[in-house]
This record gives sequence, C-alpha cells and structure tokens, in this order.
Amino acid sequence: MSELMVGYARVSTDEQDLTAQRDALLALGVEPDRVYVDHGFSGSNTNRPGLREALAACRAGDTFTVTKLDRLARSVRDAHEIVDGLAARGVKLSIGGSIYDPTDPMGKLLFNVLAMVAEFETDLIRARTREGMKIAKAKGRLRGKQPKLSPKQEAHLAGLHASVEYTMSELAELFSVGRSTVYRAVERVRQRAAISAKKDLGRG
Repeated sequence: MSELMVGYARVSTDEQDLTAQRDALLALGVEPDRVYVDHGFSGSNTNRPGLREALAACRAGDTFTVTKLDRLARSVRDAHEIVDGLAARGVKLSIGGSIYDPTDPMGKLLFNVLAMVAEFETDLIRARTREGMKIAKAKGRLRGKQPKLSPKQEAHLAGLHASVEYTMSELAELFSVGRSTVYRAVERVRQRAAISAKKDLGRG
C-alpha cells in the first residue's frame, strides 16, 4: 500500500473560515478527500471528531499534516500525547511542510521547542485578553457579549425558520452568521414569545 498524506485543519469558532488552512494543506500535497476538519473546537479540547477521524485514517508510513502546531494542540502535554501515538504507529508528522520525527533526537528537540512556543503564545493571548477585559471593566466598557443580530433581525430569522423552507445552514448564510448564532437567535425568540404569552395570560 502506498504512503499517503492525511491533513487536519481546525478553527475555534463557527464564524471562522477553514479555506486558508484547506488551501495550504492542498498546496503541501494532501488530497482533498484526505483533509479532516473540526469547526468550532478549541485546541485544548482533545475530544474532537475531526481529529479522531484523521488519526484513525493514518496507517504506518503515512504522514499526518497540519499547517501549524497550534491547529493540532494548544499545550506541550497534549501535543506530545498525539505525536507519541503517531510515532508508535509509524506515522510521520508534517508541520507546514517540515517533517518532525520524534524518534530522532534533533527532531524531538525541534518539536519540543515548537510545542513550548505554541503553548507560550496561547498563554500570552489569554493573559492579554484577561488584562484587556479588566481595563475595559474598570472603564465601564464591558457590558457582556452583544448579540450579532438585532431583535428585529432575530424575529425575521425565526419567522423564516418556522416556515420550514430554509435549513439552518441556509439561514446562517442568508444572515452572514454562524449556525450556532442561528440556533441562539431562534431560541431567544421562543423565550421572548413564551414570556409575552405568560404576561397576556396574567392580564386575562
């Protein structure tokens, strides 16, 4: 059996686009049908369906390919667990086109450095985010996450959803939001309708 390249791409939220990662994997030689993805999963979440499928698709001699190490894992420990599992099965790891062999001393050193840098960058982003939130809160600017759609837009969306003429994906594309936003908008409209109905019953 010939050796294959198995690609993996991930974004943390439904609103982010996987196109750039897909294109990069194709440019590295991964066939389109060998690209596995996770949409809306953080790197710290090891229970990712796309990652499980990608790892399961690898056979001895294959090359598991990601564009950047932080697409695979966000901590040194998690990265090592995944890579050690690949090495035990005879699967090579390619990060942005560079092959890292954890069984080779130099490859192991380079991988450790990459993993530590990825984890440091993640911790740095978290620290900056927390610091920014503290400053915003102190200045009275932090009011919580604002809905992407106005109540009027949500009502329109819910009406289209109730017509059963549009799928969740079509509604998401129509309103230029993620599917999770569509679900939340429909639920908010339902809750508002339920509250309004209760008030009307109270008046009666």
